[in-house]
Amino acid sequence: MDDARKTMDLWFDPLCPWAWMTSRWALEVSRVREVDVVFHVMSLSVLNEGRDLSPGYRALMDRSWAGARVALAVQQQYPAQLGSFYTALGTRIHLRGEPNVHATHAAALAEVGLPVELADAGASGDNDDALRAAQAEVTAAVGDEVGTPVIRVDGMSLFGPVISPAPKGEEAGRLWDGFVNVLAYPGFFELKRTRTVGPIFD
Repeated sequence: MDDARKTMDLWFDPLCPWAWMTSRWALEVSRVREVDVVFHVMSLSVLNEGRDLSPGYRALMDRSWAGARVALAVQQQYPAQLGSFYTALGTRIHLRGEPNVHATHAAALAEVGLPVELADAGASGDNDDALRAAQAEVTAAVGDEVGTPVIRVDGMSLFGPVISPAPKGEEAGRLWDGFVNVLAYPGFFELKRTRTVGPIFD
């Protein structure tokens, strides 16, 4: 296996618990392998624009806009702090059950020393063209039949991995080793089994 240091680009929507699980694995990988993790924003709301969705999922997509907008504002203005902001926001949303609303965004921003005014982006569609462009980059890489997370390594991209719980230590490293090997083959498209557990946060 190539031991050269690699970059893992990871796209997430803040409201997705599966992306959160994968992001925790990614950070664990960075501790046990020569890997740098770079976070990027994508939007499930954009992905699902114009689609015929169940009322419950449509409501979820309507709520998803705000967090992605705020995360994009952080990415644009303070890119080096996007990962820490995502950790603060995801901890609040996924571990503490806080809502994806302005107060939660502002608290996460304050926690990592970013201007709380960035939370105002959540209520504004002024920058949605940039959010659509971010999603278009993801769609160009993996298609429009998958959601978040999306990972790119050495110019190759895949949706996933979808995992629960996120492995720790060398187990996280071994999953990474396999993922990179699969990702590197341009003819690889899909592995899947029925998901039998929900997100296990630990």
